[in-house]
Amino acid sequence: MADVNTLQTEEQKVTSQELTEQKNDEPKKRRRFPKLLAAALITAAVMGLLNFISWRSTAFCDFYAEYIFPVWGATYGRLTSLLPFSFGELLIALAVFGIPVSLIVLTVLVIVMKGRRAKIAKVFGYVYIWIINFVLVTETLNCFMLYHCSEFADLNGVTKSEHTHAELEQLGAVLTQKLNELSYQVQRDEEGHFILTADTDKTARKAVESLGDEFKNLDGFTVRPKPVYFSFFMSQMDLMGIYFPFSMEANYNNDMYKAKLLNTVCHELAHTKGYIREDEANFIAFMACSRSDNVEYRYSGYLSALMQVRGKIFDYASEEQKIDFDSAINELVWADIEGNSNYWRSVDEAEDTVFDSESVGEISQKALETNLQMNGVKDGTQSYGRMVDLMLGYYADKGDI
Repeated sequence: MADVNTLQTEEQKVTSQELTEQKNDEPKKRRRFPKLLAAALITAAVMGLLNFISWRSTAFCDFYAEYIFPVWGATYGRLTSLLPFSFGELLIALAVFGIPVSLIVLTVLVIVMKGRRAKIAKVFGYVYIWIINFVLVTETLNCFMLYHCSEFADLNGVTKSEHTHAELEQLGAVLTQKLNELSYQVQRDEEGHFILTADTDKTARKAVESLGDEFKNLDGFTVRPKPVYFSFFMSQMDLMGIYFPFSMEANYNNDMYKAKLLNTVCHELAHTKGYIREDEANFIAFMACSRSDNVEYRYSGYLSALMQVRGKIFDYASEEQKIDFDSAINELVWADIEGNSNYWRSVDEAEDTVFDSESVGEISQKALETNLQMNGVKDGTQSYGRMVDLMLGYYADKGDI
């Protein structure tokens, strides 16, 4: 009996010791989750504060764009540039497909593992919270704050003033003459359409970086531009390129008509330099392309710029003026203008697609319009045309018009 009692006593000691250890461990587990939650809330609060300040202080945003934002490009942007594919596109795919799947998994686990429901819900909850925080941090630091910087013209001393119709038409004539000359220097297929032979990486980065001698924030490391794998879906959304703030990437639609592609690549690279407004990125793309050593880049830049100027002129021009303007553009350039139009028409008319192009395009345009207006661009997508005002001011300052 003594031996049995001794054994029971020892077992009781062991049991008591295990209970004590478990109790000692429990506070540690309880402290771990609140710390994660506190960190998430603090991060969200800091991002909220930065957004609050950025809406009220242009000087703060200018300082950030010049001294802080380039750090992300030289670190995070450099890392994502090492990947041979679009990291941003992958993240979107994971979100689109992964989040619904995770919700299904969460539901199944909560039903099956009755005794651990609270813990499972906590784990999934923290994952979702930090996903939201990641989006909030990258959008704030790499996008939202940049909308409230000084305008490109103010930062770089480009004259801002009203211009006459005569000056606009003169600019159109200058662009037309140059574009006509370049149209004979690029390679073409049997139907007279532009053939792309230039690279969309090193030459584009060099073209943008070379502007750093004249314009602010364009020098230094430039990320690697990448094609989007699902480029046709981009076409359905009426997108030629897209800047992903959460991956610091300049992405482009590789299916689009190639004569407009090179200008698009430089446009998206301009966003990665902190120029987030579309009109400013358009202007930077034109300047980068027009000064490139590669004739295909120059042609692409002038073609895109002329279409912008032509649209502005046609807003007020008479039918006779429109005919006169278009008659000055040679047949080779028209082959590319029509080739570009035909491409977008083919997207709209495509059959057997997963999504209807018209519906996708409408949703995309509404989302873009909403995003621009929420970030203080009151005229939304109409702001793209302000690139012409920058061109008029720049050319006037140089005495070319």
